[in-house]
Amino acid sequence: MFGYYLKRIFSAIVTLFIIATLTFFMMRAIPGGPFTREKALPDQIIAQLNAKYNLDDPVIVQYLNYMKGIATFNFGPSFRELGLTVNDLIRQGLPGSMKVGIVAVLMILVFGIPMGIISALKQNKPIDYTVMVLATIGVTVPSFVVATLYIYLISSRVSWIPITGLSNPIAFIGPAIALSGYSLSYVARLTRSSMLEVLRQDYIRTARANGLSETRVIGKHALKNALIPVVTYVGPMIAAILTGSFVVERIFAINGIGRYFVESVSNRDYTVIIGMTVFYAGLYIFMVLLVDIAYSFIDPRIKLGKRTGD
Repeated sequence: MFGYYLKRIFSAIVTLFIIATLTFFMMRAIPGGPFTREKALPDQIIAQLNAKYNLDDPVIVQYLNYMKGIATFNFGPSFRELGLTVNDLIRQGLPGSMKVGIVAVLMILVFGIPMGIISALKQNKPIDYTVMVLATIGVTVPSFVVATLYIYLISSRVSWIPITGLSNPIAFIGPAIALSGYSLSYVARLTRSSMLEVLRQDYIRTARANGLSETRVIGKHALKNALIPVVTYVGPMIAAILTGSFVVERIFAINGIGRYFVESVSNRDYTVIIGMTVFYAGLYIFMVLLVDIAYSFIDPRIKLGKRTGD
């Protein structure tokens, strides 16, 4: 198992290297530059800025210097946010995004999984239809619509609920609902379908025939196997939600990391684009690795790094 973890860590490093390399050269291939303005700057000013940020060096030299910085977790200075580095922008934006993201993830796990389980156990009954209708609505309605409706229906009519910012714990409700809507609904549907499939297996029938209580059959035998596809989805989902959503953050005026990432794309801020991309990719890969580790605890039959029958 230790060898498997080493292989995964090595694979993650190689993947991040490829992502950083592709992003670097794709940004350089696009016409224009970080100092391109609607009103063009004098050539002398652009030359001075390029010299200050070493953008007048050969591309391969810039690439090697940047990769050295990534290896030491130094993503370099921002070309548009004067006096700030990419690391500073991540430190400024990540706390707000993570606070809302943690609340949203808790809502997804606390409500989504139980809803799917109850729906599966009450298949083709009113509660099943109700959960599936709500889940379908949640999957189809975009987050910005949920955010706008929340502000219109609740916050604007209840004075003690803040509409923007994260001034107090109550202010987290709106952004968390908007962020969690799709994933909560998807987790509920995924849990239901997985649970129904497990409940039809022969070993579940055998457990019931042996006189085990329904609670033990569901809790000990069915639930663990039913959660495997859910865990597969939840890992990457957590990485996406913890890093925030630009649209939701914009609507609720949250100073999150999503805002910096989107603005860096429109501003052609090379270092911010590459740094944020590597940061997102690293968090995503880390969560996928945690999912693989969780498999061995959820289902002992799964042996990491070994083929069935070894």
